[in-house]
Amino acid sequence: MSRLHCAVFALLALILAGTPANAAEFSEVRPIGFSADGAVFAFEEFGVQDGSGFPFASRFFIDTATDRFLPGSTVRVIIDDESKTVADARAAAAAQSAGLEEKYSFLANPGVIAAFNPLSELDNDAHTLRYLPLSVVPEYFRPYTARLTEKPLPSSSACNSATETSLGFRLEMTEIEGEPASILLHEDKTLPKSRHCPRSYRLGGVVTHHADGIWTHAFLVLYQSFGFEGEHGRWIAVTRRFE
Repeated sequence: MSRLHCAVFALLALILAGTPANAAEFSEVRPIGFSADGAVFAFEEFGVQDGSGFPFASRFFIDTATDRFLPGSTVRVIIDDESKTVADARAAAAAQSAGLEEKYSFLANPGVIAAFNPLSELDNDAHTLRYLPLSVVPEYFRPYTARLTEKPLPSSSACNSATETSLGFRLEMTEIEGEPASILLHEDKTLPKSRHCPRSYRLGGVVTHHADGIWTHAFLVLYQSFGFEGEHGRWIAVTRRFE
């Protein structure tokens, strides 16, 4: 067998074994739901850490009027045991937030996934989503468009060893109910330490909710940053209410 054939077979074995030389770690995201009035949005992310192999799960609760976390509400679970699974981590996180989730009845108000644009979607624009707030036929709703722009920021302490600049983002609505708009939803002035050292951002989805004449939109943003064995991805949310 030639050296070329050996190399090909070795590469195929590596692919089939599912063990890439540099493992990227991207968490999964799931909406949990809204409070009945849309004033609170909750979502979870979960996965397995690269390097350690430990399962993790986090649950976040956002005041949609201020686009800030409910004080003391964030739950983060990492199980320091490779024999445990993501299901174990998710169950532990859900147990810790059970009282809050019962209070706001998220399961009774799941909202609508109006648009979804994960990293595995190859043909869509990573930074723009144009969508209707609800799936219905005939389409009597008019579209919304959200656009994300990456922006350089002064280097954070987490980035000093890797790059001279950090990367933040700006998110705005450029269309509301079919009409041109220019509404700022979010703009980073400094980089939160929780994001470590982002290398890129993706507008990954929109979840909507309607109650008492108010539409609440929750924008899911995926950011990629340096991980232990390669790049990893985590999710954040930006919320806005439209009357």
